[in-house]
Amino acid sequence: MMKDLSDAMRRVAALTQSGDLMGATEAIQAALGGGAKAAGKRSPEVSRQYQGAAGARDYLLYVPEGLAVAKGMIMMLHGCQQTPGDFATGTAMNAQADALGFVVVYPGQSRGANVQGCWNWFEAGHQKRDLGEPAILAGIAGEVAAKFGLTRARCFVAGLSAGGAMAATLGQIYPDVFAGVGVHSGLAHGSADDLMSALAAMRGQGRVGRRGKGKAAQVSTIILHGDADNTVHPSNAGEVRAAARHHLPKGLSERVVAGVANGRRYSRLLVEDASGRCLIEDWTIAGAGHAWSGGNAAGSFTDAKGPDASAEMARFFFDGLGMAD
Repeated sequence: MMKDLSDAMRRVAALTQSGDLMGATEAIQAALGGGAKAAGKRSPEVSRQYQGAAGARDYLLYVPEGLAVAKGMIMMLHGCQQTPGDFATGTAMNAQADALGFVVVYPGQSRGANVQGCWNWFEAGHQKRDLGEPAILAGIAGEVAAKFGLTRARCFVAGLSAGGAMAATLGQIYPDVFAGVGVHSGLAHGSADDLMSALAAMRGQGRVGRRGKGKAAQVSTIILHGDADNTVHPSNAGEVRAAARHHLPKGLSERVVAGVANGRRYSRLLVEDASGRCLIEDWTIAGAGHAWSGGNAAGSFTDAKGPDASAEMARFFFDGLGMAD
């Protein structure tokens, strides 16, 4: 235990010297959690680090207690000004993992890479395969998938805001890694290539996102966006949907289902194939702003009202287990 604590303190010092104060704070919390575990309390997530050709990132890994065989994996990408631990708390995705038997991965953006902790979805160097943050995130997914013996059909990625935009990018350029994507209050891949165009896209004045060329693996997509979002204009949800549909089969049908969940009205646009399998779900949540729908108020950027975004994403991913390998 003393060795583990010494290792943790060295890690805290290194993170502090690099300017990653949020990462240092999480390392301290993880160290204290380890002490609690020794006293008989289980630490919710385990902190790990991935190192690849494109760079390194820390991530938290949540494995339900007593899990023998993982049903799959969801990678969760936080938004700006958030941390992996904060995002885990706010989304309560771990509770879905407990119920359904999958593992959850929470990568953390380095404050050295972006001072606000945003994933750099809007920079050209982070929009291509085998480069930058997408390569790192795909590497983390591959590492965890190998650990639990998971095929591509059981690997999914979801995110909020900047994390949602990066999730959309991963779905477009790594369809061989992820079978499904969840975009909450995010933007389509290639909506911007610098800060100014990113701000325009967030206002709903961006260009059409890149749809990719040639044949690609099909990726199922669930989208959630509040119609009162003043940070990322709700029109971006339509761009995400159009990009998601680009590589899907022809002859799909659409229908709309409306309802009320936890005090908020919503409409779901469902894009289905001839067999009735839903390939895209696009949720518009009435009165919701820029926050994780149905989230835990103990986390940041959450809205306790409305559909439970985590439950709906987990249901969408694992009911159909994405597309076939």
